[in-house]
Amino acid sequence: MSYKVAVLPGDGIGPEVIDEAVKVLRATGLSIDFEDGLLGGSAFDETGNPLPDETIALCHASDAILMGAVGGPKWEKVEPVNLRPEIGGLLRLRRELNLYANIRPAKTLRPLVHASPLKDGRNLMDLVVVRELTGGIYFGEPRYRDADGSKAVDTCVYHRYEIERITVQAFDIARTRSHHLTSVDKANVLETSRLWREVVSEYAAKNTDVSVQHMLVDNCAMQLVRDPSQFDVILTENMFGDILSDEASMITGSLGLLPSASLGDRKGDKTMGLYEPVHGSAPDIAGQGKANPLAAILSAAMMLRHSLNEAESANRIEAAVESALSEGLRTADIFEANTRLLSTSEMGDAVVAKMV
Repeated sequence: MSYKVAVLPGDGIGPEVIDEAVKVLRATGLSIDFEDGLLGGSAFDETGNPLPDETIALCHASDAILMGAVGGPKWEKVEPVNLRPEIGGLLRLRRELNLYANIRPAKTLRPLVHASPLKDGRNLMDLVVVRELTGGIYFGEPRYRDADGSKAVDTCVYHRYEIERITVQAFDIARTRSHHLTSVDKANVLETSRLWREVVSEYAAKNTDVSVQHMLVDNCAMQLVRDPSQFDVILTENMFGDILSDEASMITGSLGLLPSASLGDRKGDKTMGLYEPVHGSAPDIAGQGKANPLAAILSAAMMLRHSLNEAESANRIEAAVESALSEGLRTADIFEANTRLLSTSEMGDAVVAKMV
């Protein structure tokens, strides 16, 4: 089987970490054709558009997309705002490809258990946040600021079908794990959350093989700190998922280790997906060999599992990452006493060496 993967290196440290992910993917021995495209600030600088038409066409013609982080201070004041890398690049790409399900696993890796800010046995976690990605307050209209700067408006909108389809994705993921799901909302205050809870409850009543609990978002934020091990699959809307998944990632000890997938509908045996590390573009360390490539490498493993149906190769990559960490190999963000400091490319080489 041969695959085509669109590679969108992005900005800042994006090209460095994506290079290592591609290196590891090549080491699997799979037949993958990689084709680069422009996205984000680098695309804006070269073409005046953070998401050129050529990139959209490339993504549509590919089996999956591997992407680095986009944006940075250089483009924060670009006007109009729809030409900024995050809005006109990443958010538009998700909408263009109908990638409505953001999957963010957060797992404590045993070699890094002491890096977690939580101690005394409360630092062990293995959960997945399933975040609705193309609705909610990030996309709602109207959104504006008064000319005199005295008022700003953002609108949160959810349609029933948007909640239904992300709920189906979350239940499917829960069935591959412990068959337990926590749906997070703010139903005591928000009308969109009341619709969210209603739709999830209706689906749960017809799919009783998965146990469901509802939790208010403020309580969920507290419970993640109190006892993250109580969660398995967290289903939630766009903004809540953005915040909670970042909180969960920091409990693991390093944002540089967390992968993510943005998925669309399954068509036959294929699922279109965009795979990217959770961390940002970190322009302050770009080009210095300090970036941790493991989140990008683990995102590549997610790509193999969810879009290319190559679970065995995904398992090999994930095992190689844990093996390298168990040997005390570290990049600067997770370096500690009695470990060995590696550059970005050296860490990629170490993962390749551990693959069996």
